[in-house]
Amino acid sequence: MMVGLTGVPGSGKTTVADILEERGIRVIRINDTITPYILGEDPDRDTKIINEELWADEFQIIDGVVEGHLAHLLPCDRIIILRCNPDIIIDRLIRRGYSSEKAKENALAEALDTVLIESLESFDPEVIYEFETTDIDSTVVADYVQDVLMDRGTPSYGHCDWSDYLLSYMP
Repeated sequence: MMVGLTGVPGSGKTTVADILEERGIRVIRINDTITPYILGEDPDRDTKIINEELWADEFQIIDGVVEGHLAHLLPCDRIIILRCNPDIIIDRLIRRGYSSEKAKENALAEALDTVLIESLESFDPEVIYEFETTDIDSTVVADYVQDVLMDRGTPSYGHCDWSDYLLSYMP
């Protein structure tokens, strides 16, 4: 079973993937697979431009976890979306060296449910698992991912509401 572990940057994917690897679970990092598909850079958004469609078409199916903010673009059997309070996302990303503008862009994507919406456009709701990570120890999140891998999880989404964050964008 291929499980996509996705979410905006700063939601906890890499930390959880590290724990899963320590437990012996196969993890593929999307960032390790995209280099041949990079078309260029977008300096205005401080991001790489990737031929996502070709990358997804050529991606080798695995038995394990595919970790990265584009995992929901792959033909996964299950999608786990890690969610986190947008204010925490900003703090985490700034500490990683992201510009304030880029951190806020990712926080806004989280508040607008971007990854969830994209996942629902491509997958049956019965294979989508949303997990709110803001105040949860990463080992607990890794336990949840393992439950989904072992087909013991219950699909669930739509319980993260960051609309209060969006009010800061209102005039």
